[in-house]
Amino acid sequence: MIRVLLVDDQPLIRSGFRALLGLEDDIEVVAEAADGEEGLVLVKEHLPDVALIDIQMPVMDGIEATRRIAADPALADVHVVMLTNYGMDEYVFEALRAGAAGFLVKDIVPEDLLHAVRVAARGDALLAPSITRKLIHRYVAQPPPASSAALEELTSREREAVALAAQGLSNGQIADHMVISPMTAKTHINRAMTKLHARDRAQLVVLAYESGLVAPRNG
Repeated sequence: MIRVLLVDDQPLIRSGFRALLGLEDDIEVVAEAADGEEGLVLVKEHLPDVALIDIQMPVMDGIEATRRIAADPALADVHVVMLTNYGMDEYVFEALRAGAAGFLVKDIVPEDLLHAVRVAARGDALLAPSITRKLIHRYVAQPPPASSAALEELTSREREAVALAAQGLSNGQIADHMVISPMTAKTHINRAMTKLHARDRAQLVVLAYESGLVAPRNG
């Protein structure tokens, strides 16, 4: 059973999401909150698999709540998915830096919401290739100097796998590109995440661009 926490200051959004998620046999909404501070309390109380958290809220915004969740070792298994009104919300990249596994637009179609919750529960990033390119182009057009010390810990194959993941490729696509098995591709990604202290795949993508391992494409 996938346990979900809803954190949004709009009651209509919460009730709509709760009604939709509640129809699924493998998903349970364990609690809901109207601001980040309350959400943080409930995260610690319920330890959900997935926390759907709005970016902009009173008292404590979603980014600060996400940052505190990511910093708490006891909450390491909680996967935060940010909710935004716009696909290119100015705070999206900051949310990924804070530790979010990805983000969803609030007008998402029901099927995509259900898929997203299940993807997040598995620990995968909710970053479609097209969204990844847009985010990187907008927020990391001029990446800071490479953090070579961290990258030097990666093997050449791990670096290659991370670079491909940063372009939005799945493990299966990485495997095809590198001519290895999907399991080996997953191993490369997981080892890179461990070495770079990335909470999840989304943060690995952020690190790949911020370090200069991958450069954003123009256009």
